[in-house]
Amino acid sequence: MTRLGINVPNFGPQTDAAALLAWARFAESSGFAAVVLSDHVAPTAEVTEVYPPPFYDPLTAIGWLAGQTEHLLLATSVLVVPYRHPLLTARVAAMLAEISGGRFALGVGVGWSPTEFAAIGADYERRGPITDQYLNVITTAWRQPRINAELPGLRLTDVSTGPNPAGGSVPLWVGGSAGPAIRRAVRFGTAWHPINPDRSWLEQTGLPALRRESQHAGVPVPDLVPRIKCRPAAASTAGRDRPLGVGTITQIACDVRFLAGLGADLIILDPNPDTPRPRDYAAERNDLLAVQAALTNHV
Repeated sequence: MTRLGINVPNFGPQTDAAALLAWARFAESSGFAAVVLSDHVAPTAEVTEVYPPPFYDPLTAIGWLAGQTEHLLLATSVLVVPYRHPLLTARVAAMLAEISGGRFALGVGVGWSPTEFAAIGADYERRGPITDQYLNVITTAWRQPRINAELPGLRLTDVSTGPNPAGGSVPLWVGGSAGPAIRRAVRFGTAWHPINPDRSWLEQTGLPALRRESQHAGVPVPDLVPRIKCRPAAASTAGRDRPLGVGTITQIACDVRFLAGLGADLIILDPNPDTPRPRDYAAERNDLLAVQAALTNHV
């Protein structure tokens, strides 16, 4: 059976440490396989229109939740790579993998907010190439005790990295749906992590592109770990243009089966709304349980 994960809210006025722990304990006790947390470092007005404050740091929260859980996979969805020094990201990710007993996956992306990039002094226009350069440093640092690298504005000469994760890597989910993101997933990722992909696009364009890029590079095709909405509706929503995860519980269960048929072994369900509003966490959890039950009962 395909495993399900939950994108839990690490932002908003209803979020605090107790709420994060309650989400993690709910997920683990209910048989969900994973919880993932979002990332923003300096939420500006355009960010808080979607992610209201306060915003809890995902890496800090995951380090804490690793000690509060036993079986859950804990992941970022997604960490904005250009926001942090790559050796810091490499070190923290390796430590999280170690202290969690191998229950951490680093989901990464390039970011989307020009004003947040400006707030931390990062280069928005070059965020794609910078992400590639930083991921090269990160994955190299996982394999080697020391690293040398020459990047624009960043020179590393015989720098100790450590700790090196078991097996020389941490599971790396690469987000994004554009051509460079798919190539990035093939080059660096253990999994491709498209967020809210269109059904037809994923089947007819995205996955074929992933396979072509993998064949061209001579490497195995990365796993598929998509994140879709979990927005149950009372009435059925017709048409193939219906977003994945939006519709009745039966339709959402069918969406999960569709993705499983495309090869997804882990699917992240996202109950977070598109715009800020008061949240009913109990109702959201019941919706997630209803989807889980529909899959189990083959509704």
